[in-house]
Amino acid sequence: MTASAPLLTGPATRAPADEPPVRANALLAVLALAGTVFAMMQALVIPALPRIQVSLGTNADGAAWIATAYLLSASILTPVIGRLGEMAGKKRMMLASLATFAAGTLVCATAGNLGELIAGRVIQGAAGGIYPLAFAIISERLPRERVPGSIGMVSSLLGIGGGLGLVLPGPIMTRLSYQWLFWLPLVLIAAALVLAARYIPADRPAEAGASVPWRSSLLMAAGLSAVLIAVTESATWHWGSVKTLGLLGLGAAALLVWGRAETRSGNPLVDMSLMRLRGVWPANAAALLIGVGMYASFLIIPELVQAPARLGYGFGASVTGAGLFMLPTAAVQLLLGPASGLLHRRFSSRAQLIAGQLSCAAGFASLALWHDAPWEVYLATSVLGVGFWLCLVALPNQVVSAVPAARTGSATAVNTVVRNTGGALGAQLAAAIIVSSVRAGTGAPGASGYIGALILCAAATGAGAFVARALPGKNPR
Repeated sequence: MTASAPLLTGPATRAPADEPPVRANALLAVLALAGTVFAMMQALVIPALPRIQVSLGTNADGAAWIATAYLLSASILTPVIGRLGEMAGKKRMMLASLATFAAGTLVCATAGNLGELIAGRVIQGAAGGIYPLAFAIISERLPRERVPGSIGMVSSLLGIGGGLGLVLPGPIMTRLSYQWLFWLPLVLIAAALVLAARYIPADRPAEAGASVPWRSSLLMAAGLSAVLIAVTESATWHWGSVKTLGLLGLGAAALLVWGRAETRSGNPLVDMSLMRLRGVWPANAAALLIGVGMYASFLIIPELVQAPARLGYGFGASVTGAGLFMLPTAAVQLLLGPASGLLHRRFSSRAQLIAGQLSCAAGFASLALWHDAPWEVYLATSVLGVGFWLCLVALPNQVVSAVPAARTGSATAVNTVVRNTGGALGAQLAAAIIVSSVRAGTGAPGASGYIGALILCAAATGAGAFVARALPGKNPR
């Protein structure tokens, strides 16, 4: 048990007795809907980028910013929104996040050029606080015995939504324009907003009257932006270029200055003392490493199965077919989701995270060795689904159990940002490895590129299992 664990179950974490009872199932369904749509929108545009590129008359670099803008916005604003939830109220910030998400999706659906579409994606990414807000609401409003399972279920929707985001574009774009990738989710976002207004109880801010440390927020944004832009542009600039290394250095320096300032601040955006807890820093390190593998797999596997069989690998799958190869990853997490509570009662977060990272490492390694038949890919993506589920269930529960209840939103927001940063790094490293294997004369990557990228993912998740050993061995009760 961590030193701060008793704070999780103190009086501040529960609703006052004179408030009406919470409709727990309805609340959980609303949070699940919001989380699924947000995760889905993160991946939904990736298979559609070639179609969008042609429709808008832009090049591949311009189209790539459609995905990058979303990632940057979400990474920068998620900690701010998590902190605002602690100061202004979680329901208020959840409604603001969903309204912003809807507005950004509408801008994307009606965009007439690349600039407007990127602007819409930036606005969409501002809803990145949905997950940390959801974790904070669950830990405060649901019965204590339901909290771990509910947090695990909502967190696992990251993988489910991401998988659906790779599966759905093919069928949609077979008959409709790419704009429907935004119009259809907009209906779900609007429904989530209406339901959230009805079923999320009003809450009392944990730190009413506190102000947002905007100077700290801007410094953090500058550092994160520099690092993420350098990583996402590395395929174009190359890792050894002055621009890439210079921007990485500037970003790292800005984040170091920000971290020192946060340590000394009386009103920090992120309480750095919590980040040093034994129950928190290994969870953040493990999140970085699982992010490398999870988001890289969204790039590697669809490209691998879409490669023509004449190259000696691949199956010549369509966009729809490639999405179906990723379907087991989402389906396994959907089937296992209801068992999140039982998992927490039987096993510690440490054990779950170690098992999850090892499952991912096994899935990536098996796919690197055996990918000649479709069933081998389906088996590997099923194993990855188990691994992703275990990790996504364990990570937020570990962080929530280790920090004071009043800091749940900002602490889980940091964990989310770290995982997204790992995802950006993993996707770009995998792309660089694949591109480096392009065969002269064919313009197509060799099988060695995909194998190397999969080995990278196996190594990252294997390292994640090692890091997770530093976590406490028992869940707080």
